[in-house]
Amino acid sequence: MKIGSRLLVAIAAVAGTAATIGAAGKAAPKAAPPALSPSAQRGKYLVSVLACNDCHTPKKFGPDGSMQLDMTKFLSGYVAEKLPPAPPASGPWMIHANAHLTAWAGPWGVSYTKNLTPDENTGIGSWSEETFMKAIRTGKHMGVSRPILPPMPWEVYKNLTDADLKAVYAYLRTIPAVHNPQPDPAPPAGAPAGKKP
Repeated sequence: MKIGSRLLVAIAAVAGTAATIGAAGKAAPKAAPPALSPSAQRGKYLVSVLACNDCHTPKKFGPDGSMQLDMTKFLSGYVAEKLPPAPPASGPWMIHANAHLTAWAGPWGVSYTKNLTPDENTGIGSWSEETFMKAIRTGKHMGVSRPILPPMPWEVYKNLTDADLKAVYAYLRTIPAVHNPQPDPAPPAGAPAGKKP
């Protein structure tokens, strides 16, 4: 009887140790991302319906040519690639875009979509809420410098309420920062030397 109960205790101990080791080997569940503030939640909605991804998120292409957003580069703008010179802007086909819809050419020259992530060096991480709002309201980069070029529809977005622009800014501060520099816009062909768009 004593041997039998000792054997049962030993078996239970081994089983318990094995269960503990097995549990320790399992990956801990990932922590849920922090909940968005009501303003950032509104901003997320606005970013989704204002078509920001159409130009600011690079694309991936399936074997059948289907286009999908590359969410590893969410809202990070134009990704540097070697592009041939843009076709001349003429006739009814005077606007051209790269396959990702992140570089655009037309009568204004060539524009590259901005990195909207909170990266400090290549995105809008150093922009204040006031700088962001001023850029959208004035159509000027950082609200004070060169014009924001097509196809960015700032003329439409400037009509958003202050609360909505603040919400978009709040949401953009919550997305992952992606280090992704863009070149400066190129002036149109034939523009005087040194002229910047």
